[in-house]
Amino acid sequence: MAQKYIIVSGGVLSGIGKGVVSSSIARIMKEAGRKVSSLKIDPYLNVDAGTMNPNQHGEVFVTDDGYEADLDLGHYERFSGINMKRCNNITAGQIYKHVIEKEREGMFLGGTVQMVPHVTNEVKNHIKSIDTDLLIIEIGGTVGDIEAEIFLEAVRELSVETGREDFMFIHVTYVPFLKVTNEFKTKPTQQSIQTLRKIGIQPDMIVVRTESEIDRQSMEKVSLFGGVAKEYVINLPDLGNIYEVPEKLHNLNIHKLISQKLRIDVSDEFSWNPPRVFDDLKIALIGKYLGTDDAYKSILESIFLCGARKPELIDAELLEDKSEDEVKRMLEQFKGIIIPGGFGKRGTEGKINAIKYARKNKVPILGICLGLQTMVIEYARNVAGLEGANSTEFDPDTKYPVIDIMEEQKKILKLGGTMRLGSQETRLFKNTKVYDIYGEERIFERHRHRFEVNMERFAEIFTTADKNEPGKLMVSGISDFVEVVELKDHPFFIGVQYHPELKSKVGNPGPLFAALVDTIRKMEKK
Repeated sequence: MAQKYIIVSGGVLSGIGKGVVSSSIARIMKEAGRKVSSLKIDPYLNVDAGTMNPNQHGEVFVTDDGYEADLDLGHYERFSGINMKRCNNITAGQIYKHVIEKEREGMFLGGTVQMVPHVTNEVKNHIKSIDTDLLIIEIGGTVGDIEAEIFLEAVRELSVETGREDFMFIHVTYVPFLKVTNEFKTKPTQQSIQTLRKIGIQPDMIVVRTESEIDRQSMEKVSLFGGVAKEYVINLPDLGNIYEVPEKLHNLNIHKLISQKLRIDVSDEFSWNPPRVFDDLKIALIGKYLGTDDAYKSILESIFLCGARKPELIDAELLEDKSEDEVKRMLEQFKGIIIPGGFGKRGTEGKINAIKYARKNKVPILGICLGLQTMVIEYARNVAGLEGANSTEFDPDTKYPVIDIMEEQKKILKLGGTMRLGSQETRLFKNTKVYDIYGEERIFERHRHRFEVNMERFAEIFTTADKNEPGKLMVSGISDFVEVVELKDHPFFIGVQYHPELKSKVGNPGPLFAALVDTIRKMEKK
């Protein structure tokens, strides 16, 4: 059977949920018995998302094979349960870079290098290289953006070359409700579809995003002016949470509509059991990227998938230069704390103050990446007596560099692609909390960091699982470096160098998040 393609484009405005729709379709079609994969096409000129500011673009999602991707790949993984790879994302920067490199190497035999056919061919070749039965391609941005035009042209060309019967174009668009006239306005959607038509693409399905259920007359207008049969115009109003979307689309028989268009067999099977009741456990996320909730997307979703309300983001800078009593007043309403990853000095002292509060007051706390590093710094200063201990990232001249840059990084000056990235094995020690949580000695988790615990110089401040030294920070997981630290005589004081949030899935959140939430629930009941 020929490979089939679903192309998801967006209209009217950005942020309407193309990624969630694409992810939901992937899950539904996977459950229906198809071999599914996903591709996110990002029109920006960055080669990858690794150097992009989280305040502008949200979190960087890291795959098992060490690729730094757009956060939509996180949606794909959480919804579909399929681990993404480097091949599941391309950017305009990557495509143009490859074309220019080929030109410099003389691979075009001196010919004039143009957007068509050379850039479009590069896009098409990447698409065709992904081995799957059904490939769901999400094109970032909004139809009409100059950056996305070449990618729409590439998939249009591929649909002609491969056969239009193997392609399905789904346009996700927004229909606003105008309170002044008490009606939904479909004109922006009509114009968006006209823009698609001008480049030679006629959508096969229109997913109408609205704040509430749309009226039948407006849906018929979208069908008529969009040139799409009524049954292929689907209304997707705002729901309680994004994990209701797959069930909503399945109930609207989107899998059957897709099967009719692409002429593929599907079953009606659908296994989907996300949390439906959420405890308000009051968890604080001590962060510094406040421009968008997406900056900590995978962490927020990991807690949500454990059946707890998403953590409240607390500005780490507000906790700096505060007395212990002031920090306590600011945090005592919270029953748990998460210290997320990040880069740069800003806000780190606030995180350290929050860690000190959690350590002394037995508040459950999970530190991730920089979170582990600040846990070690706080312990070194306030328990081990190493006054002024720090990371060389924040203070290159510190007398006690308990956190230092990886040895192989010391001669590398550029920022892009120079970190420890991707999945690698961690060995957990028995008789530790983290071993009890995972239930196995060897685990694989994803990394994204340059700085690590400086065990070579400061091993004496730590204890190990085979020693009975209450109150001392214990190394409970290692690889080539310290991966996990914990306090034995604390309800939950665990720091990890890796990013456990990146492997959370619907029905299977990261074990550390499940354990943190479970600990808080048990303490709440006492």
